[in-house]
Amino acid sequence: MASTLYQVHAFEDLSVGQRESLMRTVMERDVSLFADLSGDANPIHLCDRYAASTKFGQRIAHGMLTASLISALLGTRLPGPGAVYLSQTLNFLAPVKIGDVVTASVEVVELVAERRRARLFCECLVDGKAVLEGEAWVALPRAVAKG
Repeated sequence: MASTLYQVHAFEDLSVGQRESLMRTVMERDVSLFADLSGDANPIHLCDRYAASTKFGQRIAHGMLTASLISALLGTRLPGPGAVYLSQTLNFLAPVKIGDVVTASVEVVELVAERRRARLFCECLVDGKAVLEGEAWVALPRAVAKG
């Protein structure tokens, strides 16, 4: 199993404008595994012949596969372990095709100290073009006392 870089941020560590991103190439295997895991066997994701007859002209990745990159960022980098996902809005703007390199990013846009909550702008880009955007709310842990 590949090692994952974890960044742990308590509420006190965050500031508006803080940003993290990751890049991932969407591979045919990713789409097949996601279909198996989710149960979404829509032929637009799995069947070349069917997908060729759609407006996209070829197979596309599941929208939620792309969105899962946002979840990966929230859970491992910003805010990281300990953050609890409360809500997510998603707007799917364009398809992601097999072989596309997706750059997912999250940015802190609001901090609510009394509730230890953060709102983050979320987006995924392919070749600099937005394919997904939305916002997430997360609850954050208190800072751990050191020493």
